[in-house]
Amino acid sequence: MECIAIDLFCGIGGLTHGVQKAGVNVVAGIDVDPTCKFAYESNNDSVFINKSIEDVMPEELNELYPDNCIKILMGCAPCQTFSNYYQRYQKIDVDEKKWELLYHYIDLIKGTKPDIVTMENVPQLVKKRIFKNFIYALECWGYYVNWNIVDCVNYSVPQRRIRLVLLASIHGDISMIPHMNEKNKSMTVGDAIKYLPAIADGEICANDPLHRASKLSETNKQRIIQSTPGGSWREWDDDIILPCHKRQTGKSYTSIYGRMAWDKPSPTITTQFYNYGSGRFGHPDQQRPISLREGALLQSFPQEYKFFNDAHMQTQKVLGKHIGNAVPVKLGEAIGNSIIDHIYRKVNTDVKLYY
Repeated sequence: MECIAIDLFCGIGGLTHGVQKAGVNVVAGIDVDPTCKFAYESNNDSVFINKSIEDVMPEELNELYPDNCIKILMGCAPCQTFSNYYQRYQKIDVDEKKWELLYHYIDLIKGTKPDIVTMENVPQLVKKRIFKNFIYALECWGYYVNWNIVDCVNYSVPQRRIRLVLLASIHGDISMIPHMNEKNKSMTVGDAIKYLPAIADGEICANDPLHRASKLSETNKQRIIQSTPGGSWREWDDDIILPCHKRQTGKSYTSIYGRMAWDKPSPTITTQFYNYGSGRFGHPDQQRPISLREGALLQSFPQEYKFFNDAHMQTQKVLGKHIGNAVPVKLGEAIGNSIIDHIYRKVNTDVKLYY
C-alpha cells in the first residue's frame, strides 16, 4: 500500500515539502491564491490546483486518490482569523465568515473518508466553537483524535512558533513524535542565516535575488544602530523614540523595532517579517531588517527552494505573504514522520514510502 496525501490550503508548499521528505506522496495541493503555483510545483512532485476550498467537491478529491491506498487529508486553514491580533482589530462578522473554511474542511472529510486527517493552525483556535465541532465530527465518524500545542523550535525550526497540530486516524491512536532536534539542542538564528553574505538595507545580493532587504529611513537607521540583539527601544535616544512607546499602553511592546540574537531562535516569522517596524525583525548585527531569504531559512525552507523566476516575478509583499504564511518545512516533516510512525504501528509495516 502507498500513502497518498492531498494538501488543502497548500500555499507555496511548506507542509507538502516536509511531508514528502518524510515519505508521504502528496499528489495535489489546493489553494485559492494563484501566485503560489510556481513555487509549489517547482519544488514539489505534486500538482497545484487553483481553487477555493468552498468550491471543491469530495468527488474531485476521491478521483485523486488511487485504489487501495492509505488516504491522508491535510490542511492549514488561513489562521489570521484566530490570532490575537486579528481578533482584537478586525470586525467579528469578517471573522465569522472566514471560520466557515473549517466547516468546508469537515464536509470534505465526511465525503472522502480519509484514513488520516491532520490540521495545523494557531493555538487560539482551541478556544473556538468551530474547533470543538471539528473534533466532535471526527469522533462521531470513528476517528481517534489527538491534538497538541507545539513549539516549532522542538522540531529543528530555528524559530519560536507556537502551533496547534491535530492528528486523527481511523486506525487507532496517533500522536506527534516528541522532537526532532539533534541532542535536544534548539536551532538558532546563527545556525540558519549566519553564513549568508552581508548586504545593506535596500540592497539585493548579486548571487541570490531572494536575499534582499527593505530600505530603511534615516530615523530607522538610527534606531537599529542604537539597538542591541534582544534589546528594546529603551536603548534609543529620546528624540527617536516613537510616540506610541511613550504612552503607558505602548511601553510593554519591547520587541517592535528590535534585533534578533544570533544565539537564540527567531521570533515568529509573520507575513510582514521583512518590515523592521513589524516586530523583532532587525538583523543581529547588520543595519537592516532581515532579508526575504533569511525569513525563508528561518521558516526552514531549504536554500534551493525556488520562490520565483524571470517568468514568475513576485513583489516583496507577495513573497513575504508566501513565506510567512507557510507551515515550516521541518514541522511538516515532523507531521509526516508522525503519520508514518502511526502507519507502521497500526496499519501496514510493508507500506510503500515516497522518496
